Amino acid sequence: MNSTALRMSTLFLRTLREDPADADVDSARLLQRAGYIRKAAPGIWTWLPLGLQVLNKIEAVVREEINGIGAQEVHFPALLPREPYEATHRWEEYGDNIFRLKDRHEADYLLAPTHEEMFTLLVKDMYSSYKDLPVTLYQIQTKYRDEFRPRAGLVRGREFIMKDAYSFTIDEEGLRKAYNDERGAYERIFQRLGVNYVIVSAMSGPMGGSQSEEFLAPLAIGEDTFALAPSGKAWNVEALTTPKLDDIDYAQIPAAEKRATPDAKTIDGMIALADARYPRADGRAWAATDILKNVVIAVKHPDGGEDDKPWREVVAIGVPGDRQVDMKRLEAQFAPAEIEEANEVDLKAHPELVPGYIGPMMLGPQAKAAGIKHPVRYLIDAHVAKGSAWFTGADENEIDYYDLVYGRDFEADGVVEAVEVRPGDLSPDGSGPLSLERGVEIGQVFQLGLKYSNALGLKVLDQNGKAVPVWMGCYGVGVSRVLACIAEAHHDDKGLAWPVNIAPAQVHIMATGKNQEAFEAAEQLVAELESRGIEVLYDDRLKVSPGVKFKDAELIGVPLVAVAGRDTVNNGTIEIRNRDGSDSVAVPVAQAADVLAQRVAALQ
Repeated sequence: MNSTALRMSTLFLRTLREDPADADVDSARLLQRAGYIRKAAPGIWTWLPLGLQVLNKIEAVVREEINGIGAQEVHFPALLPREPYEATHRWEEYGDNIFRLKDRHEADYLLAPTHEEMFTLLVKDMYSSYKDLPVTLYQIQTKYRDEFRPRAGLVRGREFIMKDAYSFTIDEEGLRKAYNDERGAYERIFQRLGVNYVIVSAMSGPMGGSQSEEFLAPLAIGEDTFALAPSGKAWNVEALTTPKLDDIDYAQIPAAEKRATPDAKTIDGMIALADARYPRADGRAWAATDILKNVVIAVKHPDGGEDDKPWREVVAIGVPGDRQVDMKRLEAQFAPAEIEEANEVDLKAHPELVPGYIGPMMLGPQAKAAGIKHPVRYLIDAHVAKGSAWFTGADENEIDYYDLVYGRDFEADGVVEAVEVRPGDLSPDGSGPLSLERGVEIGQVFQLGLKYSNALGLKVLDQNGKAVPVWMGCYGVGVSRVLACIAEAHHDDKGLAWPVNIAPAQVHIMATGKNQEAFEAAEQLVAELESRGIEVLYDDRLKVSPGVKFKDAELIGVPLVAVAGRDTVNNGTIEIRNRDGSDSVAVPVAQAADVLAQRVAALQ
């Protein structure tokens, strides 16, 4: 613990009276105004002394908990060669999200977005036997991602600080233990830091592997949407699975019929035409829920095509007409491939598809049965029940099918989670309707399995002398992002309000006015607190008005404030109060250190 007071007369600090023009969230606005960080470029930040005080305390908590489960710290370079990332295909999979560069010899390098490959190769270099395992290694290191649109200050930057750990075990049982140990350490970290968090089931994405969970800080500024069940269980919407729908009895549904639908290429146009030309016998109006729309996408596979080269696949997705496709959620189903809407070239390669009137009878199994040489793969959204009847395209210009039944008239190649999740959708655990919440990802844990071991040849000899691949887990905490989330959750309209265990100091002492006795009383209090190991920020600036000092104290956000002013010292007292002005008391100068020490202890 630092017991040397930070003196504002010499501290490298300038607070701002006005909000930065480009600050889009409270944490970015206040961290800049209070002198914790300065912007160097979009998504790139300079850390100032107060900011480093807080950052170092967060890192200390992370280290204590991760060391506590037996992990060992290492430190890799941020500048890395291309070859390991090429071996795992992530040089291509990361696309435009990584910074690539060449040295003077034209060799390719990247600024590391993450370090799975390097950890794997390090263990491969040093370990060769099951007797060496298990081992968990970690680092706290700067990472780089070429964000298209950096935002929210430290929350979505191009350069950020992350703790990443990797476990190496001889079998899957060891992986599960390491995963649970790390997961438990994360819970303790966030509890100690005072961060509200929700654990959500997640997709592994480009990281690969099987099980994955995210730790999200539920904040309105969050870019992640998660679904929360009444049971308290939560899912990232990309990982959410729709409960299987009961089959519908279609015995009374008439045979499918083609009908003329001129100038009805949109959902609204189809409904208007159907109401006008083909009213229902029971008088019910047609609705978007009656329409099956078939969206054609292009899946850009990084490999697996001819000669294992990248290839582009055209895929059709059948979704209810009242639902919008969630491209991010759908893309998670195809990872590590990327997806985009099919273009004219894609559609021209499949002349059996008629734009505006695409239907299931020329897709998937139906197209294959019709003799189409290269049929478009057809996937159906999980919200489409077997036995349901639909109004949909007939793959003839200005012709649609009515009463086309899924399971009777057509099938699909598979089921996919394609549409946006809505509040009120049923939760996978059967506990009731879902609510949708916003959150910031502050940590994630992965069971990587054998992906990187196989790709990079990490094997050890087992008890029988046989070379076997090593099971791996990966575990990340966004350290700088956690700091931003704490600032986002702990502030008021006057400034920051740090929890005592990560504040840049525990007590903010001010000497106000021109009274020499006030400065002497403040100096004495600083010395007494330093001797007790209590961290102090001391505003000893001369010729600075009390009003400015009070505003700076509110802005900086140290949890306890002690004021030695002319009136208080003349009365033989020092005013002690909480950062928000509450619980203000005047105590005798001789008792001030004791009172402050008690309050610090109570806040911890």
